Amino acid sequence: MLAVENHQVSYGASDIIKDMSFNIGKNEIVAVVGRNGMGKSTLMKSLTGMIPTKAGNVVLDGNSLNQQKSYQRVKSGIGFVPQGRMIFSSMTVKENIETGLTSTKTKSVPEDLYEMFPVLKEMQSRRGGNLSGGQQQQLAIARALASNPKLLILDEPTEGIQPSIIKDIARTLRQIRDSRGLSILVSEQVLSFALDIADRILVIEKGDIVHEETRESADEAKIASYLSV
Repeated sequence: MLAVENHQVSYGASDIIKDMSFNIGKNEIVAVVGRNGMGKSTLMKSLTGMIPTKAGNVVLDGNSLNQQKSYQRVKSGIGFVPQGRMIFSSMTVKENIETGLTSTKTKSVPEDLYEMFPVLKEMQSRRGGNLSGGQQQQLAIARALASNPKLLILDEPTEGIQPSIIKDIARTLRQIRDSRGLSILVSEQVLSFALDIADRILVIEKGDIVHEETRESADEAKIASYLSV
């Protein structure tokens, strides 16, 4: 579903992502884990077109995204849940989700989104800023899914979320993958969440993939050693 080839991203003279290559299969969930400052968020933003790339190729479902701006990548099939959720606090829940419909021909919120997130249906007239952190994260995911993506990208989805809610988010993301048949790429620092959700785990360090394991064969202690300071 996604092929990232020799991907490079720089801020000025500093190379943040260095000649990175990896693939994501159809219906596969891949977690990118690493310490703060290792390039996780830069990678996610560059794949969505929010920041420019220096070199390389990004191919989604056989189509190159290299020349596409962010809104064009959404139309091509990328859904993005940014770090910090970034919901529209003064807009209602329903209005927030509807902003994700702009790249589709649909004008009303798909009912399956409310089935996945019943609390959002209950609170559809409430302002987004009045929701809890966990509810806002559900809203951000629903908004991204409203564009009917082929690939859902989430940047640090557990940040600021209660541990009890983190389990719910993991379960929901697996349900989304199974019911909608899409692929998921998630950047994460919480290893237990990554192991809970992902089919495959990539470890990023100083802008490069330094380790890769499937969930079935994952050596948790080895992965954790990369995350320790």
